[in-house]
Amino acid sequence: MTVNLEVAEGVGTIRLDRPPMNALDTATQDRLKELADEATRREDVRAVVIYGGEKVFAAGADIKEMQRMDHAAMVVRSRALQDSFTAVARIPKPVVAAVTGYALGGGCELALCADFRIAADNAKLGQPEILLGLIPGAGGTQRLARLIGPSKAKDLIFTGRMVKADEALQLGLVDRLVPAAEVYAEAHAWAAKLAQGPAIALRAAKEAIDTGLETDIETGLAVERTWFAGLFATEDREIGMRSFVEEGPGKAKFR
Repeated sequence: MTVNLEVAEGVGTIRLDRPPMNALDTATQDRLKELADEATRREDVRAVVIYGGEKVFAAGADIKEMQRMDHAAMVVRSRALQDSFTAVARIPKPVVAAVTGYALGGGCELALCADFRIAADNAKLGQPEILLGLIPGAGGTQRLARLIGPSKAKDLIFTGRMVKADEALQLGLVDRLVPAAEVYAEAHAWAAKLAQGPAIALRAAKEAIDTGLETDIETGLAVERTWFAGLFATEDREIGMRSFVEEGPGKAKFR
């Protein structure tokens, strides 16, 4: 398999495994969607890490495969391409990308689907599709602009240039830099900590934030209000409030 799902300590690691560069061909895209849907369904998966291995996250699409496709073929395929990445973005649990080496094109777009990005201090990221006479097609024009702002996104997409890890951090394209050997451990620790949290409340927070970014503030506030009131029906809310009153903040053991 070109993508695998391994679960430990409540954390599901979706691991890209298509050496040498984890090129995202159609089979890999389809498998990615399958495992994102599986991670969504499984109750033993409470947080997710997206990982490409120690040397590379994903260097982009399989260009040789794409070169063989004509307009009609890509009209059909482009929907499946976007759907595979959207499945990752819509996992209703905390998702962190552990970025090593190159995250280019589709690899960068995959990292954009995560809630948080931990990168190696020697990582390189970018959207080089313009150099092929194309534009990003797996969400890059939308998610990158929402993450770092339209003018910075246009700089990267118009020029197709790669950015080193320090500039990626400055731009807000990644959230934390660590030595390359520590990327997965840091990402897994981040996910494992959140895996111990209140699952429904975390889902509510993610949906409220993501929905709010895609709509007007009044609609976003309505989503927030509905989730906020609804959480008063959960056992985790009872546990959290009781623990706060009796023991102080940050000591609740959620179920």
